[in-house]
Amino acid sequence: MTAARRLAAILAADVVGYSRLMGEDEAGTARAVSEHREVARPIVASFSGRIVKTTGDGVLLEFPSIVAAVECAIAIQKLMVERNAETPGDKRIVYRIGVNLGDVLIEGDDILGDGVNIAVRLEGICEPGGVLLSSSAYDHVRGKIDADFIDLGETDLKNIARPVRVYAVKTGAEGTTPVLSVSEPNRQGPPRLSMVVLPFANIGGDREQEHFVDGVTESLTTDLSRMRGAVVIARNTAFTYKGKPVDAKTIGRELNVRYVLEGSVQRGGNRMRVNVQLIDAETGNHLWAERFDKPLADLFDTQDEIVARLAGALNAQLAAAEARRSERAPNPDSMDLYFQGLAWLNKGLIPGNVARARGLFDRALTADPDNVEALVGSAAADTLAGVYFFATDPLAAFAAAEAKLTKALSSALDHAGAHLQLGIVYIWTKRAAQGIAECKQALALDRNLASAHSLIGYGKLFVGRFEETEPHIAEALRLSPRDKMA
Repeated sequence: MTAARRLAAILAADVVGYSRLMGEDEAGTARAVSEHREVARPIVASFSGRIVKTTGDGVLLEFPSIVAAVECAIAIQKLMVERNAETPGDKRIVYRIGVNLGDVLIEGDDILGDGVNIAVRLEGICEPGGVLLSSSAYDHVRGKIDADFIDLGETDLKNIARPVRVYAVKTGAEGTTPVLSVSEPNRQGPPRLSMVVLPFANIGGDREQEHFVDGVTESLTTDLSRMRGAVVIARNTAFTYKGKPVDAKTIGRELNVRYVLEGSVQRGGNRMRVNVQLIDAETGNHLWAERFDKPLADLFDTQDEIVARLAGALNAQLAAAEARRSERAPNPDSMDLYFQGLAWLNKGLIPGNVARARGLFDRALTADPDNVEALVGSAAADTLAGVYFFATDPLAAFAAAEAKLTKALSSALDHAGAHLQLGIVYIWTKRAAQGIAECKQALALDRNLASAHSLIGYGKLFVGRFEETEPHIAEALRLSPRDKMA
């Protein structure tokens, strides 16, 4: 049978910066959004509009005519300006609206298809307080509405096969309401190592798998938050994007982050496949992608292993991304130099790379003597020079590393990397028991340090407990199977 269809005038609206507002005041924002929505209901009814569905911050409306839809959009935006007049700029509820005239599929009270999708995509690229129309909508309202229109030209919309000609309606509301999440962060730029882990997609829609998929997202958010200096958007805010078709650049602007991590989980028989992508939120470019295939055993063990592998790989990828950014900085600061040094360490353990990394760490310390990360990085270069005999006097290299690490831990006792490096120094200078203890402390602070497991294994060799070595090495390889240092 042919699916039921009809031509529909569709209005899609959502709140600008909703995730930030919820993160700052969840109850207050939910109440304000609900109040604004209730106040707008009589306007929608006056234009014979029908509420198709609502989300936390969005609403989809259908109208009997496209003229009614556009007039309603303008009326709503003008009402919002009035209601926001006495509200501080960073607390205002501001809408973006997209309007389209198109063919839709009918499923009960719901409507689906490109007719709806185009309206949603227009809303997603709209300016705060504005209204965007597709060309099909514009063709039917021009000359019938007392408003000015701006032709924005052909525009590519995400997942829409052909470009759509877009028109902006001059409502008088657009651009009059400052929105912190869109305007303010860009003046300073997002913080270094700032990111959001979006809820992973559950490919196949198996409801029994939903808790596992959400668990991967939550655990990864928690583990990435342990990275020193990282700014990771909280789980409650990230999950407001679940199931919503929002692109990385929009999310980057709303949350003021540099990176977006997205992924999916798919179960097939007795195997689990996880795909993950790291995206530059400023450009929308993909920086890194990886796929993990694992036999399905205990779900929690599988989840822990996947998260550990992802977190370990992301540490290196984020450092490399920050290093690339810092290389473009006209006046690199201490942290810029630190990330460049870290990138050189990650390029491979050869004398030239280690020497270059140490030089950058030391330059970072000259710029800022209190930069603990650079101090630990310089110590790491010393320990590597000692372990791999890059230094003419390995013992002197270990002594220099120990002095730096002692200083670092005096001001940052919870620095997992410093404990790990001190463990290396102790193990390779005949203090294996102390070294094992330092590595255990590093793992207590960061459970994903695969190299800490391998170092404990090496330490067991030095104390003569050979039979205990293999499980530690195996755990290191399980968590980081491609890591040459594991």
